[in-house]
Amino acid sequence: MRFPLFVALRYLKAKRRQTAISIITVISVAGVMAGVAALVIALSVNNGFRIDLEQKLLGAMANVNLIRPEGNSIRHYDRLADRLAQLPGVAAAAPALYEQVLIANQQRAEGVVLKGIEPEREIRVGDVLRKLKSGSLAGLTKTFTNADPIIIGDQLADQLGASVGTELMVVSPQGALTPLGIVPKYSNFRVVGIFNSGFYDFDSGWAFTNLQAAQRLFDLSDVVSVIEFRIDNVNQARAAAAVIRHAAGKGFDTTTWMDQNHSLFSALHLERLVTILTIGLIVLVAALNILITLAMLVMEKNGDVAILMSMGAKPKQIWTIFTLHGLSIGGAGTALGLVFGYSAAWMANRFQLFHLPPQVYALSYVPFHSRPWDGVWIAAMALGASFLATLYPSLSAARLQPAEILRYE
Repeated sequence: MRFPLFVALRYLKAKRRQTAISIITVISVAGVMAGVAALVIALSVNNGFRIDLEQKLLGAMANVNLIRPEGNSIRHYDRLADRLAQLPGVAAAAPALYEQVLIANQQRAEGVVLKGIEPEREIRVGDVLRKLKSGSLAGLTKTFTNADPIIIGDQLADQLGASVGTELMVVSPQGALTPLGIVPKYSNFRVVGIFNSGFYDFDSGWAFTNLQAAQRLFDLSDVVSVIEFRIDNVNQARAAAAVIRHAAGKGFDTTTWMDQNHSLFSALHLERLVTILTIGLIVLVAALNILITLAMLVMEKNGDVAILMSMGAKPKQIWTIFTLHGLSIGGAGTALGLVFGYSAAWMANRFQLFHLPPQVYALSYVPFHSRPWDGVWIAAMALGASFLATLYPSLSAARLQPAEILRYE
């Protein structure tokens, strides 16, 4: 290998009369570098969105939900939650009551989801209430004159012009039936905390109160709409959900965080495949440049090849020379592309260079997450394409007849 490698590297240094070949070689290296770097950066964005959204969703919602089909309420939820929390793989369980409400502060009003919780259990299942910007979780256990406690997101607080201590009016569509129809029920709540989960949909559309206040507002005594679970392995959510459903007995059903966000993660997976296919074409174009470079080099080096073969070089060695020459071009472009791609992704994520409107994308900036494994298979793909591009020119060089070439020298 030392002889073919020496000659292959020697051919990388073009002479003056081979300037065109040298320029095409540089273009080939740049093409491979651009394709590899683009793939690394694009997949870093895809991974960043998926991982960031996954972390925020897992922190904001339960891993598994136990519900009654057709929206029926769950009775005796305390005993049921305590029993199911003892199942293998279940870390914690918490009952909750959800309803859509209208929250108003003077002339401002917003529609949100009001969640009635037991604070001590809730923080073991979700992380939203651990991220309070102001106020305290203990405020949910306080009682006020003519008001119940409530914790809202910072985006919702900005929209309502509310802060800790502000009294809000909460209107529930689950009102009382009168001769004039259903009259919505309302109640006053005092803000005792403001959270920031980092996920716009939750920060602008969710509010928390204690379970008893929610039951009074919705005229539901001693019932909940769901029992939420945190499990030890979030990737085994469906298996854990089956165990919980079986242990709960007939009349119960379960949903997982995967089921609730299936469309989102399916879209990200499809985007990843499309990205690989489209940007991968850049690497194929660069491989064609390598083929052209080698074809021109073989034509230029016909005399040199004939002399080498007449001095005892075997066809396999000639094939190896030009193959190594093409792989050296692909290898240089791949190495430069990996360095540039990973460096650019790290800098963009470290300094949050690309900002997003959170109300549209649920994230305030474009996250980048580069995985080493992506670099491995991208490098293998680029080198594989480079190797395929060397086959025809290398075989053509190995099949040259030295006698026919030297006859006219």
